[in-house]
Amino acid sequence: MTDRTPVLSARGLIKTYGAVVALDGVDLDLYAGEVLAVIGDNGAGKSTLIKCLTGAEIPDLGTLTVDGTQVRFRKPQDARDAGIETVYQTLSLAPALDISANLFLGRERRRPGVLGSVFRMLDKSGMREEATAKVDDLGIRTIQDITQVVETLSGGQRQAVAVARAVAFGSKVVVLDEPTAALGVRESEQVLGVIRELRERGMGVILISHNMPHVFEVADRIHVQRLGRRAAVITPRDHTMSEAVAIMTGAATVDGTKEGQA
Repeated sequence: MTDRTPVLSARGLIKTYGAVVALDGVDLDLYAGEVLAVIGDNGAGKSTLIKCLTGAEIPDLGTLTVDGTQVRFRKPQDARDAGIETVYQTLSLAPALDISANLFLGRERRRPGVLGSVFRMLDKSGMREEATAKVDDLGIRTIQDITQVVETLSGGQRQAVAVARAVAFGSKVVVLDEPTAALGVRESEQVLGVIRELRERGMGVILISHNMPHVFEVADRIHVQRLGRRAAVITPRDHTMSEAVAIMTGAATVDGTKEGQA
C-alpha cells in the first residue's frame, strides 16, 4: 500500500490539555479500500486522535492531508465537507423518525416548485425512494422497510442506519466508534458485514474498538496507541491478539522485546 497516496494521513499530531499531553507526535495513514483499526488502553489518546482527524478538536501541531492535499479542520463540518464522516457510539439518530427521515436528517429535500419554495413542504416520497436506493446500493439486508420508525429497530439495524447515513452522500472515509460495543453476537456480525461491504466499495474505514476478535476479523492493519504515541502498526496476518494486547499495554514492543529492554 505504500506506493499509493493515503486517502487520509496525519503527521506529527500533538495535542495538549494544560500539562496533559494527549497526543505526542502521532502519525497515521489510511488507504482507500482498507479497514484500519485503532486500539489502545484507556488514556492512550485514541479519542483525541479521532477527534483531531474528524474536526472535533484542533491539534496544536501537525498536519492532515486528504488525498495528498493538506487540510485544516476547525469543526466537524469541515471534515464532512472533505468526505470524512463519523459514526459515534450514541449514533445521533432521531428515534421518533423513520429510516428515510434519519438518512436525510439535516439534508432534507423540499418539493419542487411553489410547494417547496413557499409552503416549505418536504419531498417525503422522493427522499424515501432515494433512501431505499442508497440502502440497497450499500448492500444492507437487515433493513427491509425504509418507512420503519427507528425506535422500533434492533441495535444492529440502528448501527446500519447510522452507517448508511454516513456513507450515503459521497464520503471517502467512515470512522466507526465502538460500533459493536452494545450489540449481541448476531447483530455484531451484521455490523461487521457492513464494514466489509464498505471496504469492498473502496472506502477507507477507521474502526475504534476494544473487541479484539472483531478487530482481527475485519481489520487489514491495526494502529496501536500507547501513552499518546503510535506504538506500532501491525497486521492480523503477522501478529496474534495476545501480541497486540502486549504492545498496547507496554508488555512488549513491536519487535517482541519487553518495554525497557535493549
